[in-house]
Amino acid sequence: MLKSENIFLRPFILSDAEELLLMQNKNRSFFSNYSMTRSANYWSLEAQQELIVKREQNKQADIEYYFGIYKDNPHKLIGTISLFQIMRGDLQSAFIGYFLDHEHNGNGFATQSVKLIVNYAFNTLHLHRIEAGVQPHNIGSIRVLEKAGFHKEGIAIKNVKINGIWEDHQVLAIINPNE
Repeated sequence: MLKSENIFLRPFILSDAEELLLMQNKNRSFFSNYSMTRSANYWSLEAQQELIVKREQNKQADIEYYFGIYKDNPHKLIGTISLFQIMRGDLQSAFIGYFLDHEHNGNGFATQSVKLIVNYAFNTLHLHRIEAGVQPHNIGSIRVLEKAGFHKEGIAIKNVKINGIWEDHQVLAIINPNE
């Protein structure tokens, strides 16, 4: 478990699937503005359970680390954050992705979560670089990353298909200061 003043991150276990599904469904419309198209079965309890099992396997294979973002008091799931597409060898890099319940935006929870997972990536996983891609109009997410130490690198043109449209993404990255 990774902990800050107001939140903690922890990997999901099977018994979290129902709470995860509820949070996903509650934010379905909001999240769809920023995520790739989800299959119809994604929104089922069985699919969430399968994803939790798959993500644990990916963790064991050192290719993805996926956490729930929990508000500390009271304990409540308010989002997800992950390191994915982890590359080892000469790259030692990963991508970061996160979603926060729309009701909890603007309270610093995303920034705290990003800082926690960056610290974990650099000090525990010994990664060299973490990269993020954010739609240029998503100013809030760009600010979250910049507050966590990420710097802008440029625009990836027509980088990710969202709601059937290839969208540009602002590329941001952070380099391990210990290397």
